[in-house]
Amino acid sequence: MKKTILSFLVFISAVFAVQAQQPIHKVVIQLNTSDTLVWHGALKNISNLQTALGTNTQIELVAHGSGISILIDGKTTQKAKIAELAASGVLFKACENTIRERKIDRASILSQAGTVPSGVAEVVLKQEAGWAYLKY
Repeated sequence: MKKTILSFLVFISAVFAVQAQQPIHKVVIQLNTSDTLVWHGALKNISNLQTALGTNTQIELVAHGSGISILIDGKTTQKAKIAELAASGVLFKACENTIRERKIDRASILSQAGTVPSGVAEVVLKQEAGWAYLKY
């Protein structure tokens, strides 16, 4: 009888432990347009994702090609929103290939942004790791 009660308590504890763990959602966003309206929409959707999916959501925006300007101080129209989202845990990555090809001064990249060797390769690696994918 004691083993049955103990087994039941262990089972109930395990059920509650599983329910307490929320799945971690992972989303990679590819941005390669200079259209500032698209930038605004992409960042708005990031905010909406955080609201809908909660705090256990990992989001990374990868900017390359024409989209790199969203992460360049003096060119971006979204500096304040990027700072806000970065403070909430969103990662912003600039493509080193684009930086090199366009001869962009690395000092002009927003401080909230990191870099990746290849923007498209970063997106592929994230998808292979099971991340959801959005493209702008």
